[in-house]
Amino acid sequence: MAKIISIINQKGGVGKTTTSVNLAAYLASLGKKVLLIDLDPQGNASSGLGFNYQELERGIYDVLASEIVFNEIVLKTNLENLFLAPANLNLAGANVELVNLERREFRLNDRLTEINRDYDFILIDNPPSLGLLTVNGMVAADQLMIPVQCEYYALEGLSQLLYTINLVQNNLKPDLNILGAVLTMYDGRNKLSEAVFNELYQHFPNKIFRSVIPRSVRLAEAPSYGKTILEYDPKSKGALAYSKLAQEILTVFKI
Repeated sequence: MAKIISIINQKGGVGKTTTSVNLAAYLASLGKKVLLIDLDPQGNASSGLGFNYQELERGIYDVLASEIVFNEIVLKTNLENLFLAPANLNLAGANVELVNLERREFRLNDRLTEINRDYDFILIDNPPSLGLLTVNGMVAADQLMIPVQCEYYALEGLSQLLYTINLVQNNLKPDLNILGAVLTMYDGRNKLSEAVFNELYQHFPNKIFRSVIPRSVRLAEAPSYGKTILEYDPKSKGALAYSKLAQEILTVFKI
């Protein structure tokens, strides 16, 4: 059975998609078969892997809203072992269109039963919101990973996120766990980064990944070329950080 990790934060610009794409790439480089699901209507994970989501006829929306099976939409990426369930333009209306469907919060969870034995890891990149798509992303997951930007305002809204997670645990997915928080855009020269770490520890005692993602121009540039940092600059600080994070994930799961 695949380990299903949903990468979530309702605040935008915290490195959520960057973490989703690059963690998936490095897990694949370590020999694990990985499916990345782009559940964000902005399609950044899809474009970051070199696909123009605006031109795709089918995507994850079609799996959620119809009887199209996963294998009809999954795309092979340029990296061995890494596959993508892309976003497409129709996903923009999903939060409204899914409302009237049966088991609306469980649409992704139910469909993943088709393929969860085909992969070692399934990563879900969620929208920067707490709408129905994100709820689907949480209910479908075994574990949640929360990227947190090392800036003061990144901590605002964290209580709301934890409240929503608690609601999902109590009402929809009792066995949903928080795998941990990962610090992104870290600048060791900035005392604020240390302050954010200390504050974050109050929310997630013993659940902060040791791997810290630095602020990096190379990480920011890679998606514009449709590449992961593994392909774009594997010797950069950002690449080394995501490599360590992937290894840390394997250690956590003891695989």
